[in-house]
Amino acid sequence: MKAIVNVSLKAGVLDSQGKAVHHALESLHFNGVKDVRVGKQIVLQLDCDDKKTALADVTKMCEDLLANTVIEDYEIELV
Repeated sequence: MKAIVNVSLKAGVLDSQGKAVHHALESLHFNGVKDVRVGKQIVLQLDCDDKKTALADVTKMCEDLLANTVIEDYEIELV
């Protein structure tokens, strides 16, 4: 089973990397972009067939290591 984890900054947290990308896009004349938020995607190949167990394990991974839950949110997709 594969788990896809998308991590992004919480609303209200300054995204300096997103601001830099937004500025660069404007410099390249992509003026229709209103805002940019940069995040990360982590793809895990799991040795597990039970979705409930996989979700619990990946949630624990996110809480312990993959996301800084003080300033970041995460979403998990199991495929």
